[in-house]
Amino acid sequence: MTTTIKRVLLGEQGLLVLFVLALALVSLTVPNFLTERNVLGLLQSVVTIGIVACTMMLCLASRDFDLSVGSIVAFAGMVAVMVSNAASSIVVGLLAALAASAAVGFGNGVVIAKLRINALITTLASMQIVRGLALLASDGRAVGINDPGFYSLALSRFLGIPTPVWVMLLLFAIFGFVLNRSVFGRNTLAIGGNPEASRLAGVDVDWGRIWIFTLQGLVCGIAGILLASRITSGQPNAATGLELSVISACVLGGVSLAGGRATMSGVIVGVLILGIAENVMNLLNIQAFYQYVVRGLILLFAVLLDNLRSRTLVRR
Repeated sequence: MTTTIKRVLLGEQGLLVLFVLALALVSLTVPNFLTERNVLGLLQSVVTIGIVACTMMLCLASRDFDLSVGSIVAFAGMVAVMVSNAASSIVVGLLAALAASAAVGFGNGVVIAKLRINALITTLASMQIVRGLALLASDGRAVGINDPGFYSLALSRFLGIPTPVWVMLLLFAIFGFVLNRSVFGRNTLAIGGNPEASRLAGVDVDWGRIWIFTLQGLVCGIAGILLASRITSGQPNAATGLELSVISACVLGGVSLAGGRATMSGVIVGVLILGIAENVMNLLNIQAFYQYVVRGLILLFAVLLDNLRSRTLVRR
């Protein structure tokens, strides 16, 4: 009986129970938490993490990870703003940002899959390179937006809900479908479970990994555009540390660091738990120094939870 309860708590149901208990606790103890303004603010605050987590889920599920996502988000925002200003066209700026971010992701994938360089080293290098390019392009300064229409990407609303939140929900739905209902999703989990067996079964492992990193770059481009619109400028130092928050949310949501296991619903809950923790700390006016400690503890807890889940699955 105890073993069954342990398995449930370490599974997706346990994560949902943890989320419901955390939500109930903060709703009862934290003033103004359930107000419409705060709930919408909470959803907006997790947009960048939530969007990037959609494809980080695929990276982790295929037994890889990407440390360059924060730099790509900042770089995409810079490209979107600078090209929009230069071309006097928001559409051209957005397309340029998406193309540039997808190209970075594609480059990561090629180096990792074809040149057989470890994902940690590759994405650590591209994190520095891409951040450096963003700083060089702007001379280390923020770049203002010339066309006020760019602001509407983040400030507009549909049915009373900010557009970025709708974009995040749409991507949740798309990548949930991709993971569970497509050949690409099944191949991704297979690659993470056993790359060599997948190769012998006819799966093109190298191109599978390249496509995953290309999608990661493209989605970071979307997140970077929305972030630049929300902060009303291209910031070369934006999204610093984003990669750790995204990995924390994914692992907290049940995505295995060993690969082969992921659920979109778990990632959504992980993103929301991370957002609630940060939102509560802000509502309680907890100093930023303590918030760093809490984020680190959440990451440590997420990895510990992943180890416990893995051990439980092995014993089955």
